[in-house]
Amino acid sequence: MTADEYYRLGNEYRRRGDWKHAIDNYLEAIELDPQSPAVEAKQMIDDILNFYCKDIYNP
Repeated sequence: MTADEYYRLGNEYRRRGDWKHAIDNYLEAIELDPQSPAVEAKQMIDDILNFYCKDIYNP
């Protein structure tokens, strides 16, 4: 798959609220293309999870 395909798949998972699979696909896109829009998309998910689920990152 290409970085763009992983990015689009990540967007589809994000729309469904499946954060884990969205992040996994964004990370694959970033690995293939560090300039991918997935960088910003992943950062937005990280910000959302940090705001709403503080205990996920701070056990």
